[in-house]
Amino acid sequence: MTDQTQEHRFPCSRCGASLRFRPGQREMVCDWCGHVQPIGPGDARAPGRQPDAGPADPALQWDAAHKAPELAEIPLERGLHLDRDGGDIVHEVRTLSCPNCGARVDLDDTHHASACPFCATPVVTDTGATRRIKPQAVLPFRLTEAEARKAMSDWLGGLWFAPSGLVAYARKDKHLTGVYSPFWTFDADSRSRYSGQRGDVYYETHWVTETVNGKSRRVARRVAKVRWRPARGRVARSFNDVLVPASTSLPQRFTGAMAPWDLSHLAVYRPDFLAGFEAEGYTVALADGHGAARAQMARVIEGDVRRDIGGDRQRIDSIASEFDAETFKHILLPIWTAAYRYNGRSFRFVVNGQSGRVMGERPWSAWKIAGAAVAALVALAIILYFTR
Repeated sequence: MTDQTQEHRFPCSRCGASLRFRPGQREMVCDWCGHVQPIGPGDARAPGRQPDAGPADPALQWDAAHKAPELAEIPLERGLHLDRDGGDIVHEVRTLSCPNCGARVDLDDTHHASACPFCATPVVTDTGATRRIKPQAVLPFRLTEAEARKAMSDWLGGLWFAPSGLVAYARKDKHLTGVYSPFWTFDADSRSRYSGQRGDVYYETHWVTETVNGKSRRVARRVAKVRWRPARGRVARSFNDVLVPASTSLPQRFTGAMAPWDLSHLAVYRPDFLAGFEAEGYTVALADGHGAARAQMARVIEGDVRRDIGGDRQRIDSIASEFDAETFKHILLPIWTAAYRYNGRSFRFVVNGQSGRVMGERPWSAWKIAGAAVAALVALAIILYFTR
């Protein structure tokens, strides 16, 4: 049996007004009377970053040798067959659907209409109750709206060839919306067999004739050659928390620019963390997210194979991988977002609610570009004049 749609309210124990989560703290605050109320147990500490990992290898962000016991990992097969066994990992939610970018914003019983936090399109389409996988973890906001606004202003102020007054225009009465964006994480143990070739570079000396100042002479040249020999072997790799966006409301360049995320601060999901913020529903099915995760894993496995083959160059003929102990989580990551219109066009930007990294769309000033081009031509003309 699925859970019924739940209404989460957080009244202040002192005055009855609504509490909201305070970014960077494990507490909720009442904007009306200032009362502060702490939130339950501490963070579920996940393991730290691997030494050889980084943004270039999103599938290798975390040490797979340890698990955070407080965070629930769900067997992948169970998630892929919710029709057979949904149980306590699903619930029913109501969402608003954006007709422009496709975002879905989860609703509570007091939220009936809104504007899309990603593209500012009015959102009025209520999709009704939908059966969805519950979030297992949340990465609480660390940046306040004021800090995110400053990060946005600094980013806008550093843009080249942006129209004059753009920063002031974006600041004017512009409210940033805090949104918890959905992601999938995947764990797996892999074993792979491969066949290929190892190439070792060696050098041969070739004598060639060349003409210098009208005279011919013989000179020695070292020519690189590659000696290839067959290579076969096995590699194994454990993956933990391979991160895949579970929404298409933001382009891939946006979600990619938000990385890396420090998932060591993931907390077990509590509705308290969402008080005062929007929560986006996932639109990428678990099966599709799993396919994207497998693609990330395949790139890492290919790197393992190349290192195992060794030599100076490698050729890979085939890789056959098997996966087991596959699990997943549905997690929510914090993003500050805003959309603004300038000269009839819509622009949007997002700020990582944990690190402050900014990514956005920007207008260009045709006058500034033309002025820079004219200035460059004038400078070139002056240089040529004095050179002559």
